[in-house]
Amino acid sequence: MKLESIVEPICPRPLHSEVADRLRDLIVQGELEPGARLNERLLTERFGISRTPLREAIKMLASEGLVQLLPNRGAVVTAITRKSALDMFQVIGVLESLAGELACERATNEDIDEITRLHAAMRRHHKRRELNEYFRLNQEIHQRIIDCAGNGELADIYRRLSVRLRRARYMANYSKERWDEAMAEHEQILDALAQRHAKRLKALLATHLENKLKVIEDWFGTLEAAPQKRAPAGA
Repeated sequence: MKLESIVEPICPRPLHSEVADRLRDLIVQGELEPGARLNERLLTERFGISRTPLREAIKMLASEGLVQLLPNRGAVVTAITRKSALDMFQVIGVLESLAGELACERATNEDIDEITRLHAAMRRHHKRRELNEYFRLNQEIHQRIIDCAGNGELADIYRRLSVRLRRARYMANYSKERWDEAMAEHEQILDALAQRHAKRLKALLATHLENKLKVIEDWFGTLEAAPQKRAPAGA
């Protein structure tokens, strides 16, 4: 069969998926804080869209646990407690350690090459202190390691928890010292994966998360010590 005869239509992403990505970023980066109401009028004006794709996007975020749909109040950003965050991180830690072991056995050379490419791009963003771009690639690398484990159930549970914890993980990089440490840890993680050293990678992933948790616990302590200044819901 000639290549010219194969038609592979490119399907653009639905508008509500794009809107969900934008809202997710606003939540993760703290512009929409826990408890903030999603003002439909302000958000439709901000994004230049109608209410229909916005409402579909909000439903997507509700299914992920990032927002709550409340009677007579509309949608509000879900507040995460210290206890629930630590419980979820405990599970995430087990999943990432297991995934690291399995990835060393099951990742293809192409998988490792792709993670190496993502790591190099992440390193460049770290050097330029571009936190948003760094964080996006950081999360993609962790997800790629999970996917390389080749366990669908593990990947499904990880995705659901990871979305809910993204804001806390993002905040962990607000400390320059911790951000630099995390970058150095990722260098070691990549090296262990490239050498397919399962035991070392498992230990590195566990330590990486433990160090992140220390910063996140400090962040929760700060939140609990002083009332939050709530951002306007559609700002």
